[in-house]
Amino acid sequence: MTDFSVLIPARYQASRLPGKPLREIGGVPLVCRVMERAKASGARRVVVATDDERIGAAVREWGCEAVLTSPECASGTDRLAEAVAALDLPEREPVVNVQGDEPFMPSELIREVAEALDAEPAREMATAAHPLREWRRVLDPNCVKVVTDRQGDALYFSRAPVPWPRDLLGGEWPGPEGPDLREPPRGFWLHIGIYAYRAGFLRAYPEWTPTPLERLESLEQLRALENGVRLRVIECTRPPGLGVDTPEDLAEAERRLTRTDSDALQ
Repeated sequence: MTDFSVLIPARYQASRLPGKPLREIGGVPLVCRVMERAKASGARRVVVATDDERIGAAVREWGCEAVLTSPECASGTDRLAEAVAALDLPEREPVVNVQGDEPFMPSELIREVAEALDAEPAREMATAAHPLREWRRVLDPNCVKVVTDRQGDALYFSRAPVPWPRDLLGGEWPGPEGPDLREPPRGFWLHIGIYAYRAGFLRAYPEWTPTPLERLESLEQLRALENGVRLRVIECTRPPGLGVDTPEDLAEAERRLTRTDSDALQ
């Protein structure tokens, strides 16, 4: 069985939901809901990397480790790099980055990403994707798309709808026998924002300055691609549920938690 750690980046300030990690869902802070999913994955260690001692105190109260990181970290990956250095994790240990606003992240997906990395000793990074079946999400810039090669390695990540079918350049399919526009053609993949890295890779990551494509798309994983990292993408059969970015998301998460079905937090 793969030994791995989970690190959860949790920044206090959020423009649309200030103090987001400490907002409660069913009486439990959001970040602690994420911790529950991480612990259920079988990780040997779960640590929250935060820039605020209020979050650290709440995390410890709920029985988890916390490490204080700089408020100047440019991204979640930079925050985890700082945490890995402080925790002195073994160089080759898989470390899974679970976002601190994903209270419905499937615990099995956390484990699967770690196992995908562990299965290839020379690899430094892995992530996940899920097929897109709705046009509104294909066209939504908040839904990041990924294109892979035939071996399952990432070619590119974008907020744009990639790959774009040539026959759609004119805005509609040619002729009445064309594909049904109610569903996008096969080939669109939603990137799931979960990553597994080697601890040693995370230590090296901050030495790379933000890259042109990373800045253009505002996608930190492009820094890895632009520096030649082969990034494995696995298909997740069960994508994560609602992420919490707004007060409306928080209210919806509360409603989902109170459902009686057993899948509410799976």
